[in-house]
Amino acid sequence: MSDAVVVGLDVGGTSTRATALTLTGERLGTGRAGGGNPTSHGAERAAAELLTALRGAVRAIDPARVRAGAIGLAGAGRLRADPEGRAAFDRAWSDAGLRCPYTVHSDALVGYASGTAAPDGTILVAGTGAIAAQVRDLRLDRVADGHGWLLGDAGSGFWLGREAVRALLADLDTGRAPGPLGRRVLVELLGADRVADRPRDTVDAVVQAVTRRPAVELARLAPLVVSAAVETEPVAVVLVDEAAGLLAGSVTRIRPDDAPTPLVLGGGLLTGSTPLGAAVRVKVGRRWPNAPVHSAGDGAVAAAWLAARALPEVTDPVALHALLFPGHRPAAATPDETP
Repeated sequence: MSDAVVVGLDVGGTSTRATALTLTGERLGTGRAGGGNPTSHGAERAAAELLTALRGAVRAIDPARVRAGAIGLAGAGRLRADPEGRAAFDRAWSDAGLRCPYTVHSDALVGYASGTAAPDGTILVAGTGAIAAQVRDLRLDRVADGHGWLLGDAGSGFWLGREAVRALLADLDTGRAPGPLGRRVLVELLGADRVADRPRDTVDAVVQAVTRRPAVELARLAPLVVSAAVETEPVAVVLVDEAAGLLAGSVTRIRPDDAPTPLVLGGGLLTGSTPLGAAVRVKVGRRWPNAPVHSAGDGAVAAAWLAARALPEVTDPVALHALLFPGHRPAAATPDETP
């Protein structure tokens, strides 16, 4: 086997992660930096974070060994169409000592590749936002949602946070005492769970607390909903089930009814032992009973795998994927996992 090295990066709005791998699956280095999305931070700042992460990943190796690289990035198409942004990334790549080519992929595709080596399938991601995408021959095909908090992102962290506040306001409007979830939201927004003698005063305070900050920050309330759902708090349980239905509905827009191809779940709300992830698995399992459901893994490693596929010595990409993601198993679920 060649001593070639591949580099992969998973670039997000809050962090950038890089990894350098051999074609036998050995990790030679990793790097981490701040958010590197040029749409959010501008091309120059994003490129600086990219360089920091790259230098960490290749610090212990000869950069000449790196034969290929790939970057997973939200808004990859915008970067490819922006000469200034691509030039800034090119400079960062060169400044890290790398002379090989690199490709830029959508973070959705990289998330899919972190869950399966199958060329065709579906990725569903739910974090602050939410998006579903169909993958064909390891390329994004049809996409559903991902429209942003104002127009879409149904079932996302933003959606959960907004609906938790709406449920609280409905209780206050009708004179009901807020339940456990509502009290947690009051503490998060106002610092205390006490309702004023005139409930409308508390309503006004909640509305002001929400509207004076960027709307998307409602997503910070999503963990309150998730933790309350774990405790079977009634409002939270209903919201999680509704969110799961919306997310599964996004998949339905783009995925054929009889598709046996894999479905990968990604994003903080769907990976790990989360009630929303369990509820989504049940719903998609009922709709596509013959389809394996996987959890997304390390995006930087998946980007490196996508880069390695272009090398002539990689004759069995599926075997390499198994080396890079050892022990990967489909995420199983039963109807009892969700309310």
